Amino acid sequence: MENKITNIVLLAIVALAFVTGAFFYPQLPSQIASHWDASGQVNGYMDKFWGIFLLPFIMLGIFILYAVIPLIDPFKANIKEFKKYYNAIWIFLEVFFLYVYGLSVAWNLGYRFNFTVAIVPAVAVLWFFMGTFLKNVKRNWFMGIRTPWTLSSDIVWEKTHKLGGKLFQVSAVISLLGLFFGEGALIFFIVVPAILSAIIAVVYSYLEYKK
Repeated sequence: MENKITNIVLLAIVALAFVTGAFFYPQLPSQIASHWDASGQVNGYMDKFWGIFLLPFIMLGIFILYAVIPLIDPFKANIKEFKKYYNAIWIFLEVFFLYVYGLSVAWNLGYRFNFTVAIVPAVAVLWFFMGTFLKNVKRNWFMGIRTPWTLSSDIVWEKTHKLGGKLFQVSAVISLLGLFFGEGALIFFIVVPAILSAIIAVVYSYLEYKK
């Protein structure tokens, strides 16, 4: 029952993205702003069709991954142990992309705002929720901090993901500080903490395995 509800929610989110794109298609320009720099200014464009529908197709691909991974993962039995978190993270990813898509459509319809300021809170929430997910994910081949050392030991996996989860939640708080710094916020307050968190977790997994 839980999986059916998740399927319906995910498909509804994907469908909403496609319907939104189709509804506003006639009103949108022939060149679609598709990329913004750290200061929130447009620095990339795409042709109309792909500029409007690329992200909905990516969201459809995310749904397909959600459905396929439990079928092909060698540790599929483990996925059942964190199924609630597995379902939740995919829903949250789709909601996040729908939000980004909404910002993109609004911008191309002529509404002007600082794209970085608008996206920073969403990324902060994503990092925090990702941290919660990492704390609860069990050993598998597709999701989490997958190093040779975590995949070789349940103990190393658990310890590494507890630490990684905390680090990503700290990164979420740090990323919110980007709201007060304008230019460069996207790089220094969102990307850098996340990369450092991942590096620390990988090194930690190796040290724990050596023990």
